[in-house]
Amino acid sequence: MKNLYLKLIGVFAIVCLGALYFYSEEKIEQEIISEGKKEYPQEWMYWQRAYPDNYINRNAIAEAITQTRTILDARNPQEGGDWTFIGPLNTGGRITDVAISPGSDDVLYVTTAVGGVFRTIDGGANWTPIFDEIGKPSIGNIAIAPSDSQRIYVGTGEANGSATSGAFYGDGVYRSDDAGDSWTNIGLDGTDHIGRIVVDPNNKDRVFAAATGTLYGTNQDRGVYRTTNGGNDWERVLFVTDSTAAIDVVMNPVNTDILFAATWERTRKPWQRDYAGVTSLVHRSTDGGDTWSVLGAANGLPAPNSQTGRIGLAISESNPDVVYARYTTNEITNVFDAIYKSTDSGNTWTEINTSDISNIDFSFGWYFGNIRVNPQDENDIIVLGQTLARSNNSGNSWQFINGMHVDHHAMEFSRTNPDFLLAGNDGGAYISTNGGTSWTKFENLPITQFYNIEVDNLAPNGIYGGTQDNNTIRTLTAGSNDWNPIWGGDGFHVNVDYDDNNFIYVESQFGNLGRSTNGGASFTNATAGIDGNDRTNWNTPVIISPFDSEKVYYGSNRLYISDRAVFWNAISPDLTDGQHPSGAGSYGTLTAIASSYNNLDVVYTGSDDGNVNVTFDGGTTWSNISNDLPDRYVTSIAISPSDDNTAYVTFSGFSELDYTPHVFKTIDGGQNWTDISSNLPSIPVNDIVIKRDESTLFVATDLNVWASTNDGVSWGIVGNNLPLTIIRDLKIHEPTNTLYAGTFGRSIHSYDLNGLVLGVDETIATATEITVYPNPTSETLNINHQISGNGSITLYDTSGKLVAEFFNGALEGTQVSRYSVENISSGMYMLHIKTSNKRITKKVIVR
Repeated sequence: MKNLYLKLIGVFAIVCLGALYFYSEEKIEQEIISEGKKEYPQEWMYWQRAYPDNYINRNAIAEAITQTRTILDARNPQEGGDWTFIGPLNTGGRITDVAISPGSDDVLYVTTAVGGVFRTIDGGANWTPIFDEIGKPSIGNIAIAPSDSQRIYVGTGEANGSATSGAFYGDGVYRSDDAGDSWTNIGLDGTDHIGRIVVDPNNKDRVFAAATGTLYGTNQDRGVYRTTNGGNDWERVLFVTDSTAAIDVVMNPVNTDILFAATWERTRKPWQRDYAGVTSLVHRSTDGGDTWSVLGAANGLPAPNSQTGRIGLAISESNPDVVYARYTTNEITNVFDAIYKSTDSGNTWTEINTSDISNIDFSFGWYFGNIRVNPQDENDIIVLGQTLARSNNSGNSWQFINGMHVDHHAMEFSRTNPDFLLAGNDGGAYISTNGGTSWTKFENLPITQFYNIEVDNLAPNGIYGGTQDNNTIRTLTAGSNDWNPIWGGDGFHVNVDYDDNNFIYVESQFGNLGRSTNGGASFTNATAGIDGNDRTNWNTPVIISPFDSEKVYYGSNRLYISDRAVFWNAISPDLTDGQHPSGAGSYGTLTAIASSYNNLDVVYTGSDDGNVNVTFDGGTTWSNISNDLPDRYVTSIAISPSDDNTAYVTFSGFSELDYTPHVFKTIDGGQNWTDISSNLPSIPVNDIVIKRDESTLFVATDLNVWASTNDGVSWGIVGNNLPLTIIRDLKIHEPTNTLYAGTFGRSIHSYDLNGLVLGVDETIATATEITVYPNPTSETLNINHQISGNGSITLYDTSGKLVAEFFNGALEGTQVSRYSVENISSGMYMLHIKTSNKRITKKVIVR
């Protein structure tokens, strides 16, 4: 339930604690826009999942993965049917690391921010996802043992201080002994994000991992870790503070007892960051990691400074006495600062000339921070930033490398061919076969990160989507390799007029809306009438009325309506709790809009601070209908096509409870709400859509697409072959009866609903497994079940609060259990019976 007063006090206290380093995210964004520079990634995905308690439930995620695997493994694949990959392949997405097999330049690996790990064995002609079964799509680093190309280590959790890092963290390090065919988790599961892994070139079992720890908070599980037995045991050999990450580690390839590590003091909140501090330092060990010393002013490196940010390291393979350190400065932006070079294994350092590349990071150096050295030439260095620069004379002169997407995170030189390089950035993976003079993009990786998607109602081969760092894009052929950008920036909501597809509405971050009247051939700005003082979400909701295609709605902190986005008129007051105490203008905003199929009078809205409002008179009056709903981020609202009083609302976010409801239904216009989450995993639901005939509900979750044909009494997974990744958005194309799913990291997939079979769901109760009676009840609840194994029987209210634990222990097959409900208040409840392989939910009414 909402408790605004306590919530604001808590948030204000957090802000005050960080006041020394306070800086509004919005202010930085405005400065970057005014300078004509690229906006850096925002905090939206973390805020969705952690609001309001700054908490993401690890156990809930782990249980969701187990539950999903159990369902998919238990059913006949023919029962679920397969999804069809749509695309794009030619757009790409964020690559976090790359690796070239020491045995062959044809064997390549790329890791992604939220798409898992891919491998090719034919030089990139074909790629195979090799990490999907793990269920941890965010990857920080990959390392192949130089002495054994079959031994691979993967560190989960993207370590860059980016918007998705905190939302999609990892669970430690995985090892493969068969080149990625199979994987074993080998520990460090509390580290969240792995910045770098280095493997002893002579001993594949001796490994060092730089662990950054949690992004939005402090924890002890960070620093440099060492294993000497392939991950069976780990020892933390370098720790500074609970807010200091280890972001990089390199090893002398000749004397492997010499190591260098970079630590990075960083803390972050969704509305503020402090990405610098006196513990951002370079450390050296000369005894294999047993002891470490700080390299600072006495060695020629910068002295500890409150403004020192991310540091990147590189060591020469051709002359291991040569080491480079790349520094950033400024606690907010981590702008590029300097590069230092040592020619005596770190004893002394000299700053090299970098005047020509001073803007290489623009205003978000915390997103990059890498430097690479040609393994065959100690003076040939490449600096990875928002752009890419190279010097073949240790900085005496620089050349910028073009021909690729911006935002560079990864690069590796072949150890056998000096002309072969593999690189990765926010646009995908690239190779060069001429020493970096020119680059070729792999246009066969399905790794695009979609925020929202759209399908042209009149021409279903027209498929659109707004993407992370890759614009608003579309294909007009439903092909996988002919997607093209039609609107710049990060792309978000796309709306194609379902009656006249000459009218298209697109947007970039914070509601920068574009309008086309010629089918997307050209666009003009479409924000006339939007008050510049309004707050707008990173992903501002925009929809076309399903009743009248000429009417379009736009949500800031207020609701606007227009005739085809020519001019906007506000039809509501502020529908949120107001501006966030930090002063940032991207919180306290609308996040979801649903309007009636039957008129222009009824509109529901949801916000990022847990408010759901409705108007039944076209905006003249509004009612807040959130009282029976949880105080969490509203992700989506859907209205029944036949009944304006029936609506569904979905939520992101977690609680500490085992059961957290994420889908609710009302049949009386929001006066009362019922939890219909049933057996859905207790993880964020990102979207909900309804078949026009109201036969089926579909929800997009952080783990697969689920459907219900009984109005939420039970849910099943749609299809068999979607990767275990984040499903962001759903669209139903009614004329062809096709469901489209936009993923955040694995592109778009479609499903033919004519063959929808939900399959055998091992978590859904059958009539013979459980009977609950009487229902409704006022005194005693009888539960007749045929379930065996250790488990529990619990009762939750519709907000997810545990009301009663009836049983916890060994369930012994067929039996009838009787439990008193005399002290339980009247209302709707969810009865849960949970064992190791089942999660059964029944609705119970107490009178």
